[in-house]
Amino acid sequence: MRKRRAEKRYIKPDAKYKDIFVAKFINVLMIDGKKAIARKTLYDALNLVENKTKKPGLDIFKQAVNNVQPLIEVRSRRVGGATYQVPTEVRPERRIALAMRWIKGYASKRGEKTMAQRLSQEIISASNGEGSAVKKKDDTHKMAEANKAFAHFKW
Repeated sequence: MRKRRAEKRYIKPDAKYKDIFVAKFINVLMIDGKKAIARKTLYDALNLVENKTKKPGLDIFKQAVNNVQPLIEVRSRRVGGATYQVPTEVRPERRIALAMRWIKGYASKRGEKTMAQRLSQEIISASNGEGSAVKKKDDTHKMAEANKAFAHFKW
């Protein structure tokens, strides 16, 4: 075997909250390597969350990520000339990555003025089990449920 599996990269926790989740999300938010801007945006968003909910922003953020994590997804699989959408379980690292990506993506599509405001609103709504990112998770689950008949193509 020529290629071996890529080894996992471990990132350091962020400076303010000492949390790896937050550091990961800063990396997801970052555009063109501008980490300081991404960090400021997230910290401002978490402060806004704290002010609006009167609860710790970090707890609300973690709750939001947990609510958005998908358990199953569909993967395309070619069998005998036909492509089937096969439902598969999502690995834990991928769950977190998808949840963070969805929260960021739907936050940037919101109508608020700054990215910090958009992000705070999306985090609050996701922690309450509503919002676009949670809807995306539900749609993913529905798609997997609808294609349950093709589960035997999984290996």
